[in-house]
Amino acid sequence: MFERFTKQARQVVTSARDQARELGHHHVGTEHLLLALLDPDSGTPAALLAEAGLTSDGVRAEIERLLGQSGFLTPADAAALERIGIDIEAVRARIEESFGPGALEPEVPPTRYGLFGRKVSRGLLTPRTKKVLELALREAIRLKHNWIGSEHILLGLIREGEGLAAKIIVDAGVDLAGLRRATEESLRAAA
Repeated sequence: MFERFTKQARQVVTSARDQARELGHHHVGTEHLLLALLDPDSGTPAALLAEAGLTSDGVRAEIERLLGQSGFLTPADAAALERIGIDIEAVRARIEESFGPGALEPEVPPTRYGLFGRKVSRGLLTPRTKKVLELALREAIRLKHNWIGSEHILLGLIREGEGLAAKIIVDAGVDLAGLRRATEESLRAAA
């Protein structure tokens, strides 16, 4: 499927992986795709999302609020422990003192190598992210395009509608149907 992706669309997927890594996440979720689409290098989606009022900094802050930066505890878990008098930072410091820095981080599986020594993906894409990319393909087919661009990824994200990215978009007051129309209009105008 990736052979039909434009250079910009491939860059979005690569950038999403980089965004996940920067946030300390060991998965690439729809929220990371959204961050990548906000990058001006993604093309039209960045402009459409900016027009809708979304910013990279705002989305990143919302992701950190909802998921945390490293995945040690969810914000709700941390709040619950603090309510009963447990100092999370003291616990983290003590564990890292005993077991070393990063002891609480999930173990990253070793890199695997396939035929001809090529790196094999560790399956970092969540099932929902894979679904968004599949829906991007379906959107391209529906629009009778023989390529998949970053706009199609945005359409796939909107069509999926249930991931963290969609929640962040809706919580920001953006109408998904309106964003869909604007994206389709931009594709028609570019043709």
